[in-house]
Amino acid sequence: MSEPLWRHALGRELRRRRHARGETLHATAGRAGVSPQYLSEVERGRKEPSSEMIAAVAGALGTDLAALTRGVADGLATAPRARGPQCAYALAA
Repeated sequence: MSEPLWRHALGRELRRRRHARGETLHATAGRAGVSPQYLSEVERGRKEPSSEMIAAVAGALGTDLAALTRGVADGLATAPRARGPQCAYALAA
C-alpha cells in the first residue's frame, strides 16, 4: 500500500479549515492574494503550491504553518492507504 500524496492531504486540510470558517473560495483567495481558481486547484490536490503560497493561504485562514502542518499530518495519520503507486516516483522505487 502506498502513502497519499502531500498535496492531496494539504488540499483536504485547507478545504476543511475554510469550510469550518464558513468561507467561500473567493473570500479566502482574496485575502491570500491568489485567484479562486488557483485555490480550488490546490484544495483538489491538482497544484503543488510553493511554501510562500501555503503560508499566505494559512494566514488567510487565520492559522500558521505549524498548525496547518499538524492538521495535514493528523489527516495523513488517519487516511486510508491506497493500493498501488500514487505517482511516477513510486514507480521508480
